[in-house]
Amino acid sequence: MHRVPPEMTERARRLRRDSTPAERKLWRLLSRYRPAFTRQLVVGNYIIDLACREAKLAVELDGSQHVGQQDYDATRTAYLETNGWRVIRLWNSDVISNPEGAAQTVLAHVAECLGDTHPQPLPSREGRIRRPRSRPISPPR
Repeated sequence: MHRVPPEMTERARRLRRDSTPAERKLWRLLSRYRPAFTRQLVVGNYIIDLACREAKLAVELDGSQHVGQQDYDATRTAYLETNGWRVIRLWNSDVISNPEGAAQTVLAHVAECLGDTHPQPLPSREGRIRRPRSRPISPPR
């Protein structure tokens, strides 16, 4: 097992702490699903924005800074695919304008990677109505 260099760990932590609005929106929607998603995962010399380790799906959120980086992005994608990852790219503007649609796109890719096993949200107790416990009926006195 290869250890992650400390500078990459620190960089990933900084990226987690200073995440973009698009990353935060998508993370809020995906973090409750299983299989679990991870933010800012270090793989080799690269950091994946959002990843599902079980499905080996890398989600890259691209903003305007990626317009001139097609060669870098292609190299990064090739490296990840060589290591068994499937990479999908979403534009920040698309995530901001339609976060639910972006989340459904990611979940559909996860399901495809896992052989059509659709991810399910964790059960939640929120909103449940508590039923009263049944009490034994006592005879009248």
